[in-house]
Amino acid sequence: MTELARRLLLLSAYHTGSHRIWCGGLIKGLGEIDWALLSLPPRHFRWRIRGNPLSWWPQLNAATPNDWDAVIATSAVDLATLKGCYPALRDRPALLYFHENQFAYPRSDAQHDSVDPQMVNLYGAMAADRLIFNSAFNRDSFFHGLEMLLAQLPEQVDQGIVEALRRRAAVIPVGLEADVFLPRPVELKKGYADRPLRIVWNHRVEYDKGVDQLYAIVSLLETQSVPFELILLGQRFKASPPEWQRLLERFQHRIVENGYLPSREAYLNRLRQCDVVLSTTHHEFQGLSVMEAVACGCRPVVPNRLSFPDYFGPEYRYETPEEAVACILKALMRPVPDLSGFAWSALLPRYRDEIAALWR
Repeated sequence: MTELARRLLLLSAYHTGSHRIWCGGLIKGLGEIDWALLSLPPRHFRWRIRGNPLSWWPQLNAATPNDWDAVIATSAVDLATLKGCYPALRDRPALLYFHENQFAYPRSDAQHDSVDPQMVNLYGAMAADRLIFNSAFNRDSFFHGLEMLLAQLPEQVDQGIVEALRRRAAVIPVGLEADVFLPRPVELKKGYADRPLRIVWNHRVEYDKGVDQLYAIVSLLETQSVPFELILLGQRFKASPPEWQRLLERFQHRIVENGYLPSREAYLNRLRQCDVVLSTTHHEFQGLSVMEAVACGCRPVVPNRLSFPDYFGPEYRYETPEEAVACILKALMRPVPDLSGFAWSALLPRYRDEIAALWR
């Protein structure tokens, strides 16, 4: 029996995107563990982050302390409340994984301003034995935000808690699946001498993804002599930023695809046919969709902010729309960054060590 031949409870309170991929990667890659996954649908985020102790009442109220050896949860889980309410979890070691943190999450005008999500993150971190962040940016913005919050509170707050939590923290990204590293079609490896440059923007269309900046970049690119095509992939919603409709109408002649592809295989095949992956986002704690596109052979053109400096050199980053256009025009002169070190196969030993440390 290996050190990790244990029974672990895996909690995902907002089970979508990188959260779902992360859970699946751990369960598949650490098969020596007996996993029990509890997840909740990805909607009503403010309710999910606060209401999961109620939503999981049927399962956790019936559990006993002998059911699991440890708890691994995402930071959308109200871990402190769970450990306080359910005896089955109270004395179990816990690891909290931060896909994002509420100190650096961009606020929507549709949301009321509240410190409550930040307190859920803080109390969850205090209740956990180990903290893992998916990027150095995520870790650093969490602790910076925590320091600012504690400085604003009225009394009896010991700043030493920040250093205590830092000692529990590590950085391990969500892994890339093996299917993103499959080779590109041979005819695409030579560039675009006989066809337009193919630019993919693979984000959900929401307030935090920089649609206004996308519009500005494409408008500038239109003035250049290089022919190009736009491939717009990702989730679409009933409401969208006003620039989105303007983009679709003005650049209809450039857009060759717009929508959410029906399968992962179709999505990755489309990425392998593109030359450049463009990001304009204001919210990215790792940037898994960009990393997948790069692993599929695209050159990244990304903002010089958020998590992107953790993973891509300055030649792939921009500050202004003008710099973004310059990066796009020079993209095929640069190599595709090697992301093999972010494959699940490369990261699983680090996850295994962090989980094993819960019992040391």
